[in-house]
Amino acid sequence: MKAVGINGYGTIGKRVADAVSCQDDMKIVGVTKRTPDFEAKMAVEKGYDLYISAPEREGLFKDAGIEVSGTINDLYDQLDIIVDCTPEGVGAQNKANIYEKKGLKAIFEGGEKHDQIGQSFNSFSNFDDSIGADYVRVVSCNTTGLCRTLNPIKNLAGIKKVRAVMVRRGADPGQIKKGPINAIVPNPPTVPSHHGPDVQTVMYGLNITTMALLVSTTLMHQHNLMVELNNSVVVDDVIDALEKTPRVLLVEASKGIGSTAEIMEYARDVGRPRGDLFEIAVWKESVNIVEGELYYMQAIHQESDVVPENVDAIRAMLEMESDSVKSIEKTNKNMGIIE
Repeated sequence: MKAVGINGYGTIGKRVADAVSCQDDMKIVGVTKRTPDFEAKMAVEKGYDLYISAPEREGLFKDAGIEVSGTINDLYDQLDIIVDCTPEGVGAQNKANIYEKKGLKAIFEGGEKHDQIGQSFNSFSNFDDSIGADYVRVVSCNTTGLCRTLNPIKNLAGIKKVRAVMVRRGADPGQIKKGPINAIVPNPPTVPSHHGPDVQTVMYGLNITTMALLVSTTLMHQHNLMVELNNSVVVDDVIDALEKTPRVLLVEASKGIGSTAEIMEYARDVGRPRGDLFEIAVWKESVNIVEGELYYMQAIHQESDVVPENVDAIRAMLEMESDSVKSIEKTNKNMGIIE
């Protein structure tokens, strides 16, 4: 059993902790929090050993009556790898100031810059490149969603060019200080957005241009894709390829799943923890081919789609599995991912 630590038990960190705990070849040794909030209390109630990431704040945890196992400095030496889920920019600092000096392998999330980490990761795109790596960055939720569906299309028909428009949620459900509330905001107003170059860090050489905007929702991101194909295929070929792809779920508006709200309701109804949807949802009716160009629409649950990728990254970096297909199958089975 490989020993895993989570630095930052927040939106992504708590989900990765639960996903690791489901596996039979790794375990959570400890998680960290900076603030003695309800998430810190829940971590302890779930049975995780809690460590304080800011040692000078130890008194705050004592005053809050939250039991801790020590500070983050007590955690490092117990680990084979740490998953850094700290706020954007903090992870890169931790890499340079702590993990490299301690010789500790680390995984970072999509908020960190590719150049600062040196290697990006997606289970379906470049698993082999991260085998034995010391540091990798799991690409962002949007990039993960793009890779999940573009890889099978590339394998099926070859890709000449991708154009994608991302309609992004304004904030996660628990974020109360972000917006917009009553606006549509180009994000950014320049083209391309950062999403295309991020895809290229794992799907090498892919010709992709992206645009993005923020809207007043917290539920999911939504993507509109236009893909010029190298080879002639029909719609049924594409649907078949997507249906056979792990972590991709085809949904149908005609059956009552015509919006992001209904997708999330579906995830709750099938009993997912926190109502998470780890799969990328593709609207079956949206798949169409016109003059050699493929069109489709998909939705991404930004709080959870990268979670299984973190588990696969652990296996690759610790050389627990050399076959991406086997790792994906194992992760999916243990997490209860249906597609």
